[in-house]
Amino acid sequence: MTEDSKERSLTREVEAVQIPSGDRIELPALTKVHITQQLGGSYTVMTPYGLARIEGADADALGPDLVEEKSKETEQEATPIKTLDEGEEPDEEAIWQQLKNVYDPEIPVNIVDLGLVYSMSVEPNDSGSHRVVVQMTLTAPGCGMGPAIAEDAKSKVILVPGVDEAEVNLTWEPAWDQSMISEEGRMILGLV
Repeated sequence: MTEDSKERSLTREVEAVQIPSGDRIELPALTKVHITQQLGGSYTVMTPYGLARIEGADADALGPDLVEEKSKETEQEATPIKTLDEGEEPDEEAIWQQLKNVYDPEIPVNIVDLGLVYSMSVEPNDSGSHRVVVQMTLTAPGCGMGPAIAEDAKSKVILVPGVDEAEVNLTWEPAWDQSMISEEGRMILGLV
């Protein structure tokens, strides 16, 4: 996406999540927005009402060029990571890769490289499939985006073959700090 194409007007009314409160808002058609971040299948936009996150499913409200980009991303995501034989556990690396597709809408680093994911476990369930449980935190306990980020993580994990249930729990212990950011995350943020 070029710098010029980041400024645009919404082609229709669209539901968004206000940042950092996490409140759902309706942005009217023709609202002027500036795309500040396009990561993890969603768009962070600056609006006259402050920052908001628009889901990828609503890319058409941002313009036809983004619909084309989004359909290419969807095709890539739809490609199975790998198929499983009966009783085989989901690939843990594939689950971690899916978690790396989740972003804080204010920070251009995924939640894994930010150090927000404390643990991930795969547990068998009664149906012969598997349940994934993720423990994660946020950069600040008062962040209203927590439920939206957790739901995004859950929706990405459930895409991994063999996973039929995902649970993402927010925790505040231990408290997050910048020392938890990976080397790659530090490079993106210009901290090294």
